[in-house]
Amino acid sequence: MTIAFATCSLLPDGNDDVRALTAALAPLGIGAEPAVWDGDVDWSRYDLVVIRSTWDYTDRRDAFVAWAESLPHVLNPAGVVRWNTDKRYLRDLADAGLPVVPTLWDPDDIPSAWPEYVIKPAVSIGSRDTARWGAGEEDEARAHLRSLRDAGRTVMVQPYLSAVDTAGEKALVFCEGEYSHAARKAQILRAGAGIEGAVRDDPSRGHVTPSTATAAELDVAERALAAVPGGGRLLYARVDLIPGPDGTPLIIELELTEPSLFLGHAPAGAHRFAKALASRL
Repeated sequence: MTIAFATCSLLPDGNDDVRALTAALAPLGIGAEPAVWDGDVDWSRYDLVVIRSTWDYTDRRDAFVAWAESLPHVLNPAGVVRWNTDKRYLRDLADAGLPVVPTLWDPDDIPSAWPEYVIKPAVSIGSRDTARWGAGEEDEARAHLRSLRDAGRTVMVQPYLSAVDTAGEKALVFCEGEYSHAARKAQILRAGAGIEGAVRDDPSRGHVTPSTATAAELDVAERALAAVPGGGRLLYARVDLIPGPDGTPLIIELELTEPSLFLGHAPAGAHRFAKALASRL
């Protein structure tokens, strides 16, 4: 049996997670190889396609979702991919009573109540077209907002939470609905840098370190997964959380399509996922 780990043309060999999973599957007698999702690939050759580092789909989301829907055996399921590749899913989670970072959707103007805020499109990856704005940057922030709206993109505006700079984001990774491991992600967005320089370019940008989940974080993450429409058993999931002003874990993102699983920070993680894949096959 052979698994395809779907990737993009920028990473034809996949990322570190793909390499770790391929190595963990070999002793189980399961072959695995990277395959570019929009390349000239005979997908019928594979017993299962697992979406991994497909990190170039945001400009072609419809084509990407259609590709996922064309596959007979794909994980996570194509219906989940369609729902999860547009961050408007956060509205569904909020409507379900889950604690989500407050979000203004397609506002006419920038917020006046938040000293710092983040403007980003609902379909994006890796902080692309995302920037952090504050006092004295109103003209630039409005131009950013207008540029996204003029391009027909759904715009999100969220308060910049100070805990990003102190506690950082906590990423909880799940395998087959069960908690596997956690990692801490350091600050990514720079203040006062504008849209072109918003993402930090120093070695500490988004630095990832192993972490552990608290009982409160696990509760929020498990409730979020339970709220996924038609999700069933998800092979993998990553719930990104940050403490709110009162310490309550708030959901930043629920990553169900192509998240980094930070397997390099969890010695047993790759073997856990390999066993899950073997069971699926």
